[in-house]
Amino acid sequence: MSAWAENLTQRVQVIHALILRETRTRYGKHRLGYLWAIFEPLTFIGMISGLFYLLDRRLPFGMDPLGFLTTGMLPYLLFAKSTTQAVNAVNANSGLLYFPQVKPLDLVSARVVLEFATTAVVFCVIMGGNSLHEGTLQIDDPLRLMAGFVLASALGSSVGLMFCGLCTIYPVIHQIHGPLLRPLFWISGIWFAAEELPTPVLDILSYNPVLHVVELVRSGWFPEYRGMYADPLYVADFILVFLFLGLTLERVARRRFQLS
Repeated sequence: MSAWAENLTQRVQVIHALILRETRTRYGKHRLGYLWAIFEPLTFIGMISGLFYLLDRRLPFGMDPLGFLTTGMLPYLLFAKSTTQAVNAVNANSGLLYFPQVKPLDLVSARVVLEFATTAVVFCVIMGGNSLHEGTLQIDDPLRLMAGFVLASALGSSVGLMFCGLCTIYPVIHQIHGPLLRPLFWISGIWFAAEELPTPVLDILSYNPVLHVVELVRSGWFPEYRGMYADPLYVADFILVFLFLGLTLERVARRRFQLS
């Protein structure tokens, strides 16, 4: 086996072990702990969709409120939680860096993979249950749907990696990165469809890459929704920029990671 393949195998084994450790830490040793990961977003989405029904909120293209909110909320939550998990990965597990096999990027990767898997399960449970209730299951473009979630995860982890390095070099960043990203909750298409907006407003909001991710997921699920303003290459450009900055900062801060 070549040195490259041997190193890759070791990285996969380390990340797998870290995922198992993170799972037990986050959800506990009992399987019932996993139910909280599903119950939390389901409760929030259910309450808001119930409010939509009560207010008789008219959604474009005949989309149902639960499906509309789920395809908007979960991609955003995947981005936001991946960012948070990546930012805190090193601080929360700094003791593991004393093991020579464990690298800072392994800690980030393990948390991001676990967040992606959890979100995928939550999405399948909510949308599967909603499809049973509606009596129909029709996914317009599974590849487009999957691309939206993959891009949301990659965008969140790259932003989180960048902030992780910044927080190590400038600790004050740790207090302000959350408020900096919080406005995205209101302008990322969770509560509205891009095609509903006036052109001047859309021209401004379309600079937000999370909006493109939400539009990808929503148009991938609903056959009647076109998602004309979703541009995966635009999101990929942001990911490459943030990933470059994050890897550069990780390299600069690696010594501090090990000493922190």
